Amino acid sequence: MRTLLIVNPNATSTTPATRDLLAHALESRTQLTVAHTQHRGHAAELAQWASTQEMDLIVVHGGDGTVNETINGFLPVPQVGDDQVWRPRLGIIPGGSANVFARALGISPDPVTATNQLIDLLGRDADRRIGLGLADDRWFTFSAGVGLDADVCEAIDVARAKGRKATPARYLRTTVRQFFRARRADPRVTVEVPGHDPVDEVYYAFVTNSSPWTYLEDRPIRTNPGTTFESGLGVFAVRSMSVTRTLLLARQLLAENGNPKSDTLFRVDDVPSVHIETPEEIGLQIDGDFIGKRKMVHFTSVPGILDVVAPKPS
Repeated sequence: MRTLLIVNPNATSTTPATRDLLAHALESRTQLTVAHTQHRGHAAELAQWASTQEMDLIVVHGGDGTVNETINGFLPVPQVGDDQVWRPRLGIIPGGSANVFARALGISPDPVTATNQLIDLLGRDADRRIGLGLADDRWFTFSAGVGLDADVCEAIDVARAKGRKATPARYLRTTVRQFFRARRADPRVTVEVPGHDPVDEVYYAFVTNSSPWTYLEDRPIRTNPGTTFESGLGVFAVRSMSVTRTLLLARQLLAENGNPKSDTLFRVDDVPSVHIETPEEIGLQIDGDFIGKRKMVHFTSVPGILDVVAPKPS
């Protein structure tokens, strides 16, 4: 088995000791090539190279952003006509601050435990085929969104550029600050889902491909509990920025068996596509990374498109 190990040395929880352990473990089972990312977008370049070399497996040791880059590097979008493109399997060893995708797949957040888990699954040739979401022409693994969460991701990126770590506490503080800024604006987003009337006057919306959507430290946050990697997309569109209503909604999101409902919330858990439009540009985030501002985004569910080395759902 020919394997490319992509390591983001700047990810929050990667260490030289863990990288060496992972490399040693993979070298004992596979023909290994190790590459360290050196700039934004480098993981995509490395993954594309691995695909052209018809490598069997790509293992990513980094955060959600590095995983997203990797997938977008080797997995063609459906419109391209991709029958002849080589698709490696994907393995993940968490190395970021949140590691939402890996945790949603049942991969341990501890890198050493996750390494042992990966080697065990490789030995049993155990893969899981999952669906992904597509935001226009870019893949996302667990979530995309416009409005509030994109503003938070943009602010976190700015903090990172200044050398500040993306800790759960920083995410929480940033979310509160951005919430009070966003509530002063008019709700101008329109959400369109097949089989439903258009929903207008939306402040912000999440489009998810799994549940949980994210974590507050070890506590999962579930916006769309009926959404899985084997189903369509989940939509969570909020039409109120009232502090009281937001706190009530947050309480539902954090509940162990949360099933959020509100008369100011539009939520569906299994849809094939979502169209979001706004007269003025609004922020877009994909898998926790701020992408930029758009007036229009079309989201599509693409089932059974990626083979990952991960535990199968119980």
